[in-house]
Parts: sequence; C-alpha cells; structure tokens
Amino acid sequence: MNASTQRLTLTGAAGAIEAVIDHPEGTPRGVAVIAHPHPLFGGTMDNKVVQTIARTFVQSGWSAVRFNFRGVGGSAGVHDEGRGELDDMLAVVAQAAPADQPLALAGFSFGAFVTSHAVASLWATRPVEKLVLVGTATSRWTVPPLPPEVHERTLTVHGELDDTVPLASVMDWARPQILPVTVVPAGGHFFHGQLPLLKNLVLRHLRS
Repeated sequence: MNASTQRLTLTGAAGAIEAVIDHPEGTPRGVAVIAHPHPLFGGTMDNKVVQTIARTFVQSGWSAVRFNFRGVGGSAGVHDEGRGELDDMLAVVAQAAPADQPLALAGFSFGAFVTSHAVASLWATRPVEKLVLVGTATSRWTVPPLPPEVHERTLTVHGELDDTVPLASVMDWARPQILPVTVVPAGGHFFHGQLPLLKNLVLRHLRS
C-alpha cells in the first residue's frame, strides 16, 4: 500500500466487490485489471504474484486494479467455479476501467483462466491493449483460445516445474494457436524466489 492506493467498493451480481487501485505518477497509460488465484485455496488480491504484476503495471505507467472474487475478503457471495467470477471481473472492468482509456487484463492461475474468458467476452466491444497470463490453469478448467488479434499483445508465462498446472497442459492449449509461452527454468507455480524475474518479464512486455 502507498499514498496512491485507493480502496474501492464496487457492485457485482453477488453484491459488493472489494478492490484496490494503485496509480502511477503522472497521467496513466490506461487501466489494468488483475485477477487472483483460486479462492478455495487461499487466493486473494494480496497474493504475491498478483501484487508483483500490479506493481509492474504501475511502474510501467498503468493504474492497476486488484479485486477479490465473490466470497473472498470483503466481497459478497460464494465461489461459483468461474462463472460468477467472470461476472465479477467484467463488473470491475465496467466500473473501474473507463471506456475511453486503454485496457489491460492480467491473471494468475485460476485468475488467468477467468481472464481468458473476460478477453473473449470483451474483445468485440473493448479490445485489450496488453494481456498477461501467469500459471494459466489449463489442466483444471477449459481455457478458451485467445482472439488471434490479441496474440502479439499477450505474455504467457509458466514455470518449468509447475506441479499444480503441468507445463505440458499449457503447451497443449497454446500449440494449436501458435501462441508463444515464456518458460521460467526450474520455476514452480508460485515462482518462489523468482518473482524479480517474473517482474522483469512483465516489464519488458509492457514496454514493448
């Protein structure tokens, strides 16, 4: 938390959505909305990977919005296996990311799965300027293919030794799309000891 952090209470289909937004110095390049890992396994908007991604967006000049899915922290409702969580994310985009500003989306693990569906839902009316998917949970849920037009705006990062979501499952998802995957050697699902490397990968992507 810092002086440029705002706490927000947004409104979703299940009730209140707890969120925070961190602002960069100067005029933001746009707004990034970042989704956290699985709520039933301790995932919250304060997850270290989520915070790392948010800080990197802010460092790159974006406002970064983190939020708790339904049933987590101060957010109302109960876990809905991705369906309601997609509604939550779309509600956050609608209320915290003005339509006249560039939009970026990011997610970690279960959050990356939800983010992929958000891209599919929004693309026709709200193109995504930058997309970051980390530890995408392809082995546990159905992750849709990304619109071809968003491929060059996408960074997909996965740990070589991820024992929660095997790298092979991400490659099986990416291969038919010819979507590049950046593999972190010896990286696990939570990138313990490798968060600075993850930050640098995201930073390079946002500056490209």
